[in-house]
Amino acid sequence: MSFPAEKASTITAITLDVDGVLTDGRITYTDDGREIKSFNVQDGAAIKMLMNAGVNIALITGRRSAMVERRASELGIEHVYQGNEKKTAAFQDFLSRVSGAPAETMHVGDDLPDLALFELAHLGISVPNGHPTVRSRADWVTETSGGNGVVRELAERLLRAQGKWPY
Repeated sequence: MSFPAEKASTITAITLDVDGVLTDGRITYTDDGREIKSFNVQDGAAIKMLMNAGVNIALITGRRSAMVERRASELGIEHVYQGNEKKTAAFQDFLSRVSGAPAETMHVGDDLPDLALFELAHLGISVPNGHPTVRSRADWVTETSGGNGVVRELAERLLRAQGKWPY
């Protein structure tokens, strides 16, 4: 399955799941109950690159985590929706805040709750370690697995499709 460059040329907003996309999906707890997540630094640079190119970014996740708030703050992501098992309301709120249309939106997800956003967004993107049903319904599956630079891979392809790749 090749990257849908023509459809990607109209994208102005991206919603990202967190666990399984920005992380490898594992959650580690320390003995004292603290949660540890690992984020890929290249994804962070890619998110900033996308935002600098005028693409609005939102994180939509079913879980709540202080680590997600911290990472979003570090990257300057204003739109963070946590604790949203049903993600459609968060997706619609994000679009209303950025004056976006579903036809200009891409969702990147890896698990069954993401399927509803695949139905709403213009493009649904999954990862190779995503649920088989999600991969089968995606418009494209990245080569990079969750937590290993998914957004980095996606950003280059998207910005090339839009003629905005700076390198």
